[in-house]
Amino acid sequence: MADPVESTVRASLEEERAQLGEQLTELDGGAFDENFADSGQVAAEQGEAHALASSLREQLDDVEAALAKLDEGTYGLCERCSEPIAEARLEAVPASRFCIEHA
Repeated sequence: MADPVESTVRASLEEERAQLGEQLTELDGGAFDENFADSGQVAAEQGEAHALASSLREQLDDVEAALAKLDEGTYGLCERCSEPIAEARLEAVPASRFCIEHA
C-alpha cells in the first residue's frame, strides 16, 4: 500500500500536470489577428505568449521530473547535495528540485 503522504504528493503533482497541460493547450490554440492595424501590438502579444508557454513548459518538466522521482524513490532529495529537501519547501513547491541552500 502506498504511503499516504506520497499519495497526496502524487495527486497534487498530477493535478498540477493536468492544469499546466490545459494552459499550454489553450495558449497554443490562441489566434492572433495578423491583419490587426497595430502589428507591434500583435508582435508584443505573440512574444508574451511565447515567454509564458516557455515558462509553463519548464514548470511541466519539473512536475514530470518530480513524478519520475516518486517512481524511483528519490523524491524530496536535493539534486545538488542529495540531502532531504525541507518538508515546508516541498509543501509550498512539490516539484522542488533543490534544497533551499542550493535553490
